[in-house]
Amino acid sequence: MLQKAPRRTRERILELSLRLFNEFGEPNITTTVIAEEMNISPGNLYYHFRNKDDIVNSIFIQFEAEIERILTVPDGRRSNIEDVWLYLHLMFELIWRYRFFYRDLNDLLSRNRKLELHFKQILAHKIKVAKQLCEDLRSEKSLDASDAAIDAMATNMVVVATYWLSYEYVRNPRKYTEQQSMADALARGCYQVLSQIGPYLRGETHTLFQKLSEEYLKKLK
Repeated sequence: MLQKAPRRTRERILELSLRLFNEFGEPNITTTVIAEEMNISPGNLYYHFRNKDDIVNSIFIQFEAEIERILTVPDGRRSNIEDVWLYLHLMFELIWRYRFFYRDLNDLLSRNRKLELHFKQILAHKIKVAKQLCEDLRSEKSLDASDAAIDAMATNMVVVATYWLSYEYVRNPRKYTEQQSMADALARGCYQVLSQIGPYLRGETHTLFQKLSEEYLKKLK
């Protein structure tokens, strides 16, 4: 029976660093802590990464590749409300998987020029996709909103999604790492983002939105 090849040290460092950054916050983790947790010498760690920023940037490359796969609209057809719901689910799952970027966002961007530039691009791409989803709903007569209203909705959706975990952390920091609490927090985030477009929905789409919302809210009680 063939055995799996052991994961390379570099991959293990990135995996461990992501876990530590997520759990304790990136500013609180040093390369010394990472090396100790890995049970390797600091020199061995520096062989793979020059410094902590190098580790952060490498994790960001992974995050960026994953988010680019999510930031797409359906090919060959217009989006519907279920596409928006799925998009939000996938987005919040990814935000949670790389949550330290969002929790420590202002601190990271203030001292990492590469992250600053790339995160701006990601935010712009998120707004573009949110706007496209809303315009598709409008084209199908499922959403009644002006261009200005759609621009505002798209921006508000991205703002809420970007800072939702920070809000949840401030609201209840002692439960931030509890799995069920955060699963509920992410579900609330999805609902809050989608509620931005709720008042503009019409016809069957509005009925479906109400149904999905009621099911969601029941789970959170």
